[in-house]
Amino acid sequence: MARIIEITDLAGAYATRLLAEAGHEIVRIEDPSGDKLRGLPPFLSDESEVEGSCYHQFINAGKKSVTLQLNGDVEKETLLRLLKTANGLVTDRNFAIEETQLFRANPKLVYTKVTGSDEPEICALARSGLMSLTGQPDGAPMMLGGHLASLASGTYVAVAITAGLQIAQQSGKGVTAKVSLREALESFVEQAMVEYSFSGVITERRGSKGAITAVSGAMPCKDGHWVISQINRPGRWVKFVEWVQDPQLAADPSLAEEANQMKHRDFILERVFAWANSHTKNELVEEAQRRHFPASPVSTTLDLINDPQLIARGYLKPLEHPHLGSLLFPQGAIASMHGQNMKPAPKLGEHNEELLTNSSERA
Repeated sequence: MARIIEITDLAGAYATRLLAEAGHEIVRIEDPSGDKLRGLPPFLSDESEVEGSCYHQFINAGKKSVTLQLNGDVEKETLLRLLKTANGLVTDRNFAIEETQLFRANPKLVYTKVTGSDEPEICALARSGLMSLTGQPDGAPMMLGGHLASLASGTYVAVAITAGLQIAQQSGKGVTAKVSLREALESFVEQAMVEYSFSGVITERRGSKGAITAVSGAMPCKDGHWVISQINRPGRWVKFVEWVQDPQLAADPSLAEEANQMKHRDFILERVFAWANSHTKNELVEEAQRRHFPASPVSTTLDLINDPQLIARGYLKPLEHPHLGSLLFPQGAIASMHGQNMKPAPKLGEHNEELLTNSSERA
């Protein structure tokens, strides 16, 4: 497995979090006062300021922490010595070490440069085009939840690092990879860009409605929302009406035709909404699955934490933290595939002695 040095904020840190799950040794270089990720809320009230960020506990799990300011000659030389023991460096900032110096220190280095991370996430989502596709048709563009901009683009960074490691191993030479976070986000708008390029049609916001079939999208129900996609196949509309038991839908046999369904879509959805409001999302989804209709609950965070499938698949695993006790911790398919459990996020500078005093040798 590789040793990868990271000097990054959110997108790069998520990339190396994925690589930590794969078993790589990730060494995070931080300012002696702590980096930006340690300042992301929410915070654990009984922990110190630099250790109390819940997001730090997630995004830096399984890594090592070394503190260096990188603005002095001694610190730069220390970093270069550390790079001699490493396979890769990923960074999203400029520091006073030229790329030629990096490769002089380690000719086989995989150097991944991330650009665009200094732009606020809301601006990145707007610039990428994703916000133009999100929201109600007659409303304003909407934000996407969570740190989606950074995490989605961070996945591209992880792929770039992994590809670079493979190239370096095959060729015996170092390689530079440049990842633009803006371009990574714009790749998620490819359907709209392709559609316009070929047909001149501008993709517009659809709100909670799906794009392909009349009965498709997120719908309200008794305890939240659920999603269904009623597939247009021979006989499927009749089976759907049998399930819904709505006399107004059953009274018009012409609605079995796909063209008529789309023409009367608002009327159909109004009837389906009224029916769904008397059921819970789990009742609707379980019955839909029994009848072979694609459906899903719109899961809340509480739903996910208690999801028996996530627990059974190993996505949620107990993590023993030295100060926080036993936590139910999310770790993805990569760690589960290797059968390993993530270690807690490091304390600030926890690995200074291990790595800086022996930086001429591989730990």
